[in-house]
Amino acid sequence: MQLPLETQTTLVENMSAAVQAASSTPVDLSTGSVTLALLESDAAVGLWMQYLAVLILSVTRLATSTGSDCDSFVNDFGMTRLPAVAASGAVTFSRFTPTNSATIPLGATVETADLSQSFAVIEDTTNAFWNAPAGGYAIAAGIASASVPVQAVVAGSAGNVQAGAISLITQAIPGVDTVSNPSAFTNGLDAESDAALRARFVNFINSRSQATPNAVAYAVTSLQQGLDYLLQENQDTVGNYRPGNFVVTVDDGTGNPPSTLLSEVYGAIDAIRPLGSTFAVQPPQVVQTAVSLSITTNPPGTKTSLLATVSNAISAYVNALPIGASLPLSRVAQIAYGVDPSIVNVTNVALNGAAQDMVPPANGVIKTNSVVVS
Repeated sequence: MQLPLETQTTLVENMSAAVQAASSTPVDLSTGSVTLALLESDAAVGLWMQYLAVLILSVTRLATSTGSDCDSFVNDFGMTRLPAVAASGAVTFSRFTPTNSATIPLGATVETADLSQSFAVIEDTTNAFWNAPAGGYAIAAGIASASVPVQAVVAGSAGNVQAGAISLITQAIPGVDTVSNPSAFTNGLDAESDAALRARFVNFINSRSQATPNAVAYAVTSLQQGLDYLLQENQDTVGNYRPGNFVVTVDDGTGNPPSTLLSEVYGAIDAIRPLGSTFAVQPPQVVQTAVSLSITTNPPGTKTSLLATVSNAISAYVNALPIGASLPLSRVAQIAYGVDPSIVNVTNVALNGAAQDMVPPANGVIKTNSVVVS
């Protein structure tokens, strides 16, 4: 049933009609009369009570709740809002004189040039420079630079910075002089929105007591925001036919999700998988792609200022492709054209030196190792 709402004017008119109908003599309801003033004050109280009724109705339904009221609604079912995700990526520490060895300690912080965003060095045991006894990343004598992973100190989309934005080392690192991020950071996300929480709640309810693809999807996407996944049934991790087995490929946007995340995904799926079935969780197969193209601008003088912008736009698009998505040459050209109206021609588009579309395997994800715009 929908609550009938009335305006101040309607309330006063209805009360005036009721008062006049109850009186055997005319009632003075002219402007400034005491009776009209009483009715108007009563109408104001009625509007306030009407507002309270609407407010109560809105916060007791998820569809109309916002903020903390959304949280309290889903919390009753054991569900919580997904927190913000910290942006992460690789930075390159360099030095002018690589005579001696140097160590980049775990937790060392770097900042953007405008001092608005800070990033801390995090552990990656698969990195060639990682040295556990040294407590960080060791750069041997004779090596001029090292690429190491960092993560935003404050989670959220504000940590998504353009390539080259990180340029300050906030604490002295002996033997290291400069820092820079060769690629943009794009995987930072703010806390889950109300709309996304409502949509996920529907999946939460629909997946209860079910061992379906939707249940697996809910288990994966409820661990953190920004996860991409691919579910393949009745096959093993190399694509061979295997009845009763399914494979879940998971990516956090980097192409190399940490082992801790893969373990969490495995545990979440194991809790809802069908009895007698087996499954595996794996990272995507990364397909590195070098993009090259040439642009022509009118007027010609604007070309130099657009090279980096075009490169960043293409890099952001490619690195955001989901698992299994292909990269058409025509799409690269379209992105370049869309950067600025002064770009009048895009030529010599190539992926890994070839003028053909890039098609990854079903469980593969395309990432760029370079975008060269001339």
